[in-house]
Amino acid sequence: MKILLAIDGSAHSAAALEEVASRQWPVGTEVEVLTIVHPTTPLLLDPAFVMAAAYVDATHELWRLAPALLTAAAARLTRAHPTLRITTKTLEGTPRELIVREAADWGADLIVLGSHGHGPLRQAVLGSVATGVAADAACAVEIIRAGRQIVSVHP
Repeated sequence: MKILLAIDGSAHSAAALEEVASRQWPVGTEVEVLTIVHPTTPLLLDPAFVMAAAYVDATHELWRLAPALLTAAAARLTRAHPTLRITTKTLEGTPRELIVREAADWGADLIVLGSHGHGPLRQAVLGSVATGVAADAACAVEIIRAGRQIVSVHP
């Protein structure tokens, strides 16, 4: 079995990590822990290029933080399941698209990710990574919310 675990450092992605760590997996299971560098600073150019500079700074900071996030997640999974084959990966771009693409390219059987649980208005404006992944993925998707029940979506 191949599990793609997408994390971003949020409480919901920590819950997704704990969900994967708490389960029993078949022998030979592989887990790829993926984080996406995607700054929340909009890339809008104003006359002074202030926003562009902020976007670049945010991107560099996220690239700097990604290895520690992935290392901690891999260590947690290894403590829970010493026999799991765990790899980590950082990509840059739009999370929904990259998670779906990576799952397809890697041949994942399951994607596990957290959901921030935004309300319908905010979700309509901002979009939802989890909803988009569930809609577009060719494999099963489990969406985890901190302190809430698991939502499973199977194609």
